[in-house]
Amino acid sequence: MASRIRIAVDCMGGDLGLRACLPAAVKALSSFPDLDIVLVGNEQQIARLLDVSRHEFLSIAHAPDVVTMSDKPTVALKHKKQSSMRCAIDMLHQKQVDAVVSGGNTGALMAMACLVLKTLPGIDRPAICSLIPTADGHSLLLDLGANVDCKPEHLYQFAMMGSVLASVLDGREAPTIALLNIGEEAGKGSETVKLADALCKADTNLNYTGYTEADRLLSGDADVIVADGFVGNIALKSCEGTASYISDVIQNEFSHSRVSKVLGFVARPVLKTVLQKLDPQQYNGASFLGLNGIVVKSHGNSSAEGFFNAIAQARTEVVNDMINVMARRLTVLSL
Repeated sequence: MASRIRIAVDCMGGDLGLRACLPAAVKALSSFPDLDIVLVGNEQQIARLLDVSRHEFLSIAHAPDVVTMSDKPTVALKHKKQSSMRCAIDMLHQKQVDAVVSGGNTGALMAMACLVLKTLPGIDRPAICSLIPTADGHSLLLDLGANVDCKPEHLYQFAMMGSVLASVLDGREAPTIALLNIGEEAGKGSETVKLADALCKADTNLNYTGYTEADRLLSGDADVIVADGFVGNIALKSCEGTASYISDVIQNEFSHSRVSKVLGFVARPVLKTVLQKLDPQQYNGASFLGLNGIVVKSHGNSSAEGFFNAIAQARTEVVNDMINVMARRLTVLSL
């Protein structure tokens, strides 16, 4: 029998906390027969909401403390060693689980993961990477906020890591890579982006296609889009805000009058598909790339459905042995 996949879920983080992660964990168990889930958090609070004994592959690891969304990373590192977040990461480091999923404080999660897990050889800084929707599926965008100030070498490393993740998640042998810039012409952009462009071009192991602009983010032109954390975070939030706005407009326009409601009813199948593609929860689950362990960050305001998607992504990365694949590929790509 194949070994089971164990995922630790930080139950106490995020805006909804237990209300999102518990139903998500139960759904994940029913969706993936090879999954074991460890709920890390306040045992009494978890047991009050969920009878764990009814689920064969569900267990609780008690953690008495909580990292709040307002905690500074330095405070969390020094004073929250018994938090659900830290205990989950410690379990991953000790090989008790195969991955960690958390919806908690991003800065604290990254700081704890870096301290405990360390980075893979050849990686200076981890990066946060997430899926973004395209007409035919999705692309990957990184970094999303872990590294505000980057050197050209960092952007080059992000390109290498994004290439590996695209291969792991989507089975693409040679994912296309692009640098996000203010223009496609060679002379455009900051000196950092220009130097990163030269590094990516020099590496024949990367399928690098050059620059892309923000209006092409959702085009699907590139499988992986690379930016520093400042630019990447703004780009992602802009996409999410625009998607939310479009969804609201569509729903409001079909509720103004009796005629529009009838038209909305007729168009419901198409509208449902469109709104699903625009829903950020469908793409929830940001991978912390470059760490010596699989850590997936769920949106802090994620619903149960969104948190389930984050668990599913963590499982996919474990199934495809992402850490070992990335370590091997990074060695080859950096030659």
